[in-house]
Parts: sequence; structure tokens; C-alpha cells
Amino acid sequence: SFFRLSVFFVSFLGACSNPPLLCGVGQERRELFFLAVAFHFCHFHSPLSLKEGMALRTRFENSDDIGVFAKLTNRYCLVGMGGSSNFYSVFEQELAEHVAVIYCSIANCRIIGRLCAGNRKGLLLPTTTTDLEMQHIRNSLPDEVKVQRVEERLSALGNVIACNDHVALLHSELDKETELIVQDTLGVETFRTSIAGNSLVGSYSVLSNQGALVHPKTTTADMDELASLLQVPVVAGTVNRGSEVLGAGLCVNDWAAFCGLNTTSTEISVIEGIFKLRQANLPGAGVLQGIRESIVDELA
Repeated sequence: SFFRLSVFFVSFLGACSNPPLLCGVGQERRELFFLAVAFHFCHFHSPLSLKEGMALRTRFENSDDIGVFAKLTNRYCLVGMGGSSNFYSVFEQELAEHVAVIYCSIANCRIIGRLCAGNRKGLLLPTTTTDLEMQHIRNSLPDEVKVQRVEERLSALGNVIACNDHVALLHSELDKETELIVQDTLGVETFRTSIAGNSLVGSYSVLSNQGALVHPKTTTADMDELASLLQVPVVAGTVNRGSEVLGAGLCVNDWAAFCGLNTTSTEISVIEGIFKLRQANLPGAGVLQGIRESIVDELA
């Protein structure tokens, strides 16, 4: 395969040549150097580089709160207008072949990720959404996605509703009429609950059809209860170097995730693990993993 051939080629060069760059370098360090070159070649110059490890870091202007300015589902992605081209390019390069990336505002605000809630079946907007904004969003979305304005006192819907394509967690004080609209528009079961004592379930949890990430102070008993309701694995974690406000710092769907630039490698590892973003079954993934482990072992 491409990967084995790459590793063999670079290793062959290392065994058969004595480049001036490595003169005076011991054999063990020389082997480690060529192993690192092989890893770089496979990881950054192969078709797998965009598929293996899908949690991407970006920033909206000077903010790491990606989930405030974007809403991602399996059918569409909304992004707030007025950001930098770098911010938009990260989403478009990753998603454009699969889902629509829609530039929009809600109530003349860019913080669309906190103002709306949705999944692949529908999208809920606050009543403050203007007719022009709603028409633009409706025209940009696939026809099968329902769009509904909700008259709700707790108008930051992204903070009070956390959902995937099957289940929605709701703020305990949400209107009964709003709950019925959520069930009808998003096609989900609904449960009123809190996350680690916080009623803002959309702020302190992030859901996909693969898993759920919740506030780091959530107890084991609460996580077990949430896992039973959601029927997906649940784990506690943070984003953006210790931030507990997960909904603001992270947006995910079933195959991609976006988080702030401050998110650490440990946090990304948790994110990729719980949302099953590591594509271990793809051809060559085992080769890359083996190279990584070899390098880590050598450095240790």
C-alpha cells in the first residue's frame, strides 16, 4: 500500500546512505530520524492526513469559542458572518463535500451557535430572527430540514437545548409548548435535566450520535444516567485549556469536530475518543499509529 511503500522507501534510504547531515550521529538517533521522516511523509502527504484525527483547531477573530459562532450538524453547518477567511476555510475544506456551510446571522448577531438549536432533521430559531434572516437560512438548507421559529422566554436556544438526531436534553424551565416544538421539529425524545447542577444543558454538554462530552464535575452516577437517556457513551472533559463551557468551545457532528486554538492535545484526545473520530479502520491507520508508538517509545 501507499503507506507501507512510503515507510519502506524512507527506511531504505536511511539504511543505504550516509547523509552529511547525520555525520557523527549515533545509529539509534539515525534510525529515529528516518522513522520521524517516514511518519511525516505518511501523515502529511497521504490521503489519510485529512481523515485520521478529525478534531480541528481554529479561532473566530480573537475568540476560541468556536461553538458560539458556529452550529454543526450532520446535514448543515451555520457560521456567523464577519469572521476571517481562515476561520471559514477550516470549515469549508472539511465539510463542503458533505454538508452545506451557510453564512448567516440571527437577530443581527453573529453568535448563532448560542441562539439556535438543531440536528439533521430540523433547526429551531428564536423569535428575534428577522424574516430576511429566516428566509436566507431556509433557502440555503436542504429541503428536508424543517425550520421553525420558537417563541420562548429563554431565547438563547443553544444554551438551553442540547441534542443529537435522536434525543434532546432541555433546560428544566423551558415552556411546555417549546418542548412540543422541539419534539416535532427535531424528531427527538426530550428529557428535562441538568449537567453537574447547571440548568444550561446546551452550554455544559456537547452531543453527537456517537457520544457525549459533559461538564468535568459531573458525577459518575449522573453520567451513567445520561448515558442511559442518550444511549451513547458519556465522558467528562474540558476544551480550550480547561474551559468547562463545552458548548461554547466545541462543535461536532458524527465525523468532524472543531474547537478553539487553546484546546490541548489531551483534550483533543478525549474529544476524538468519545465522538469516535479516530478512523482506526481506514487503510493505513494502523501503520501511522505504529509509527507514532515507535517514535514515542524511542523518545521515552
